[in-house]
Amino acid sequence: MSSYPPSRIRNIALVGHNGAGKTTLVEALLFATGATSRQGRVEDGNTVSDFEPEETKRHLSLSLAIAPVTVGDVKLNLIDTPGYADFFGEVRAACSVADLVVTVVSAVEGVEAQTELVWSLAAELGLPRLVFVNKLDRERASFDRTLAALRDRFGAGIAPLELPVGEEAGFRGIADLLTDRAIFYEGAKATTGAIPDDLAQLEHQVREQLVEGIVVGDDALMERYLEGEVPTTEELESTLAGGLAQGLVYPVVCGSSATGVGIDRLASLLAEIAPAPDARPPVPVRAGDSTTEVSADPSGQPLARVFKTVSDPYVGKISLLRVLSGTIRPDTVLTNSRTHTDERLHVLQLLRGKETEPVSEAQAGDIVAVPKLSDTATGDTLAPKGTPVVVPAPSPEPAVLSIAIKPKSKGDEDKLMTGLHRLQEEDPALVVERIDETHQTLLRGTGETHLAIACERLARKFGVEVVTEEVLVPYRETITKPAEAEGKYKKQTGGHGQFGVADIRLAPLERGEGFHFVDEVVGGAIPKQYIPAVEKGVVEAMGQGGPRGYPVVDVQVTCYDGKYHPVDSSEMSFKMAGSLAFKEAVAKADPVLLEPLSRLEVTVPASMQGDIMGDLNSRRGRVQGTDTIAAFQVITAIVPTAEIQRYAVDLRSLTGGRGHFRAEHDHYDVVPPNLVDKLVKAKPE
Repeated sequence: MSSYPPSRIRNIALVGHNGAGKTTLVEALLFATGATSRQGRVEDGNTVSDFEPEETKRHLSLSLAIAPVTVGDVKLNLIDTPGYADFFGEVRAACSVADLVVTVVSAVEGVEAQTELVWSLAAELGLPRLVFVNKLDRERASFDRTLAALRDRFGAGIAPLELPVGEEAGFRGIADLLTDRAIFYEGAKATTGAIPDDLAQLEHQVREQLVEGIVVGDDALMERYLEGEVPTTEELESTLAGGLAQGLVYPVVCGSSATGVGIDRLASLLAEIAPAPDARPPVPVRAGDSTTEVSADPSGQPLARVFKTVSDPYVGKISLLRVLSGTIRPDTVLTNSRTHTDERLHVLQLLRGKETEPVSEAQAGDIVAVPKLSDTATGDTLAPKGTPVVVPAPSPEPAVLSIAIKPKSKGDEDKLMTGLHRLQEEDPALVVERIDETHQTLLRGTGETHLAIACERLARKFGVEVVTEEVLVPYRETITKPAEAEGKYKKQTGGHGQFGVADIRLAPLERGEGFHFVDEVVGGAIPKQYIPAVEKGVVEAMGQGGPRGYPVVDVQVTCYDGKYHPVDSSEMSFKMAGSLAFKEAVAKADPVLLEPLSRLEVTVPASMQGDIMGDLNSRRGRVQGTDTIAAFQVITAIVPTAEIQRYAVDLRSLTGGRGHFRAEHDHYDVVPPNLVDKLVKAKPE
């Protein structure tokens, strides 16, 4: 495929709820534009954009995929995105490089949870939006019901450009309101004719409303319209494109990606009215403490941002980047603004699903794949040497669900960590964390499916099978009153023995202060060189746990006296004495069990506030406050971490996927006495 200037490029993200038909729509567009010789089916596992084994197995898109097509002299970079909530980070990445969002809505199910989320994301990013009502050939499909739901959820800017001809199995064409003509489909053949009589009155009425809505955006055109002049199709499309680019109107078109009805018209419409990169606002970039803007100018300085990394077991790392400015050619050398290392872009490739094709150059606004960049990750900016500018990248989706993992085969620990690192390059939403207190490696992600896919990819791509375990809560212990104890370690042997006595005093500290050690020994009762050994013994005993077996924290330990033997005393004997003294003193100091508490911020539709607050109360949560943002309520609460281990799954069930949350560790507090015995009994050995 040859190079395209920005004016002839359209970057389009297809988004929507899982099952709305995005991947099938991409297949239909590929087939309709001649990019492929046959249309693949999700059910058969032979689509262009769902090519990973995990995707074909589940019939589910799991990551974004690029599928460029040409319509006349215009290149459409189609970006297929997952519709499942666990992979919303992929949607965010796609939208960060798109100039238009096509929201795919099923005419059967209507506006669903993910539809609302991606619409909000597009609004947040200031992206123009177009709606494609799909599956009009299905039983129980209704364009009118879907259109009403779109207007109800997204406002008066929803503007139908087409009406369906026929219903359900009888759906056979579209009435194009811009041209005032109908397009009828019979297999792969499309013919244009007059609007059918049974649709003519409605079509005339809706067209009149559409034209009036369009001409409002152009004063001269509106004046001529009021004088009785009928705008041409070209004038309507041009004015509509302006309203679309400004986010004033959201065109609605319709069809069936399975049967091909309306697909050719959609492709043409995207080429005609979708904003080109050079028509979009400049991209803000940071240069040190200042901010500037960069336009999609192919003659400018080369600048690109990596928005996706693919880890291929054969090719290695493949970076997908959007060229923001300038023109990039093979062997161009750019500097990574994060690592300050130079990267030579040896090869530029056009990516269509998993198939690659070399390209001679990529101009501003285009999307290109570059293999084997050594020190570049998702979100990095590639800039000219000596120009360390940074293009802000979207933040990864918060990791809200955890599993504990370990390699199935002993000796695969290094292999596991290497595989996890490679997966994180590919998917920044994955977080790996080692918890020393519980001796577990945690893999955090956005949901059950997300984590299951990560484990499958570990096995397939990197040959590491893992075993998953329940995530242990890092409970702790502390004391509630002062106590004293003597630790004596005495051991007689044939030669030198072991002798050390340490007298210590414990005192509770404020929550979160950790550990203080105070040396108050006077008169040489314990020689100075042995005091650190006493402290070391205390620290080891704290780590081994109090009476209930959990690490002890928030304690001040004062060593105030002791005894030593000039021959038998050693660091080992005083370390043991410190440990014995600490264990005895803790038992006298009324120890209590501490649990971690998390600060939870839950965002849900306002109508669900009562249910969510009731659920948080049942989890021993304490609501700190609420805030209103548009039609959503943000509830802030402090909740025991043990009670929200699977909150990502539970909240999705409670809200039908319309709620989301963030959680972070806040502090430790005392476990209620009625729960202590239950927790201790459940403690793993």
